[in-house]
Amino acid sequence: MIPPRLSLVLGALLLVALGGLALAQFGGRDRRRPGDDGRFDDDRRPERYGVPDWEVKPHMPDDLFTFVRIRYQSNWRRGWSTDYPFSDLNFSFRLQELTSMEVNPDGKILELTDPRLFDYPFIYMIEPGDIWLSPEEIVALRRYCLNGGFLMVDDFWGYREWEGFIKVFKEVFPDREPVELPLEHPVFHCVFDLQEKPQVPAIGDALRGRDEGITWEWRKPGSQTAQYKGVFDDKGRMMCIICFNTDLGDGWEREGENHWYFKEFSEKKAYPMGINIVFYALTH
Repeated sequence: MIPPRLSLVLGALLLVALGGLALAQFGGRDRRRPGDDGRFDDDRRPERYGVPDWEVKPHMPDDLFTFVRIRYQSNWRRGWSTDYPFSDLNFSFRLQELTSMEVNPDGKILELTDPRLFDYPFIYMIEPGDIWLSPEEIVALRRYCLNGGFLMVDDFWGYREWEGFIKVFKEVFPDREPVELPLEHPVFHCVFDLQEKPQVPAIGDALRGRDEGITWEWRKPGSQTAQYKGVFDDKGRMMCIICFNTDLGDGWEREGENHWYFKEFSEKKAYPMGINIVFYALTH
């Protein structure tokens, strides 16, 4: 079983004024990329490039939230590492800054077959449109979710990438269908009261489409409407949220590169939705 999660969020009330999120922009972009084998040196702390650092309180080194990114194989070799490490670092900092949760400043990269996976109640998977999983990974992901873990899937667009993802996902859960979450679902309101399902474009697409109001990847058919789908266990617990036709990770990663993008997408959409998802995952 996944360890108890409620202690991670006791007292996790936002320290921001009601009615909106107001952040100070910081940071740049990490230039570190994986090597020829698609791997990073997992034992070395990622360069922070302006992301504030902090120390974990010594009396609670293990009772803290850790952002865990899943490393997987795909036809596009580096798909799992998209936006890494800056999205992970920035989001972890904002979670530490805006809530009273204790947060690991570094995060982790794990494979689904790593036995440490079950030490963490929340995992993140990005760019899964070309994903493939081994039989061992399929079993591990199914077991993780059914035993109390929560999976967030992010940043894939259009009909082709959906088909690539759902083909593999149905190997994990052949008897469960992702269900579109209505805007009334608590995940859109549990911390920040969102009035729409947020669509966050990659920064390049946002800047190109700024004058026309285009916030989707127009080169990919079927990408115009943001969708948030849940997958539920037999007791009705949401064990996976699929963020399709949106790129929350880019909203986290690229906040330091353009003030307009930061104000329109990082501050208003990417961080509020991400914080809502984590808070919901740890309290349900």
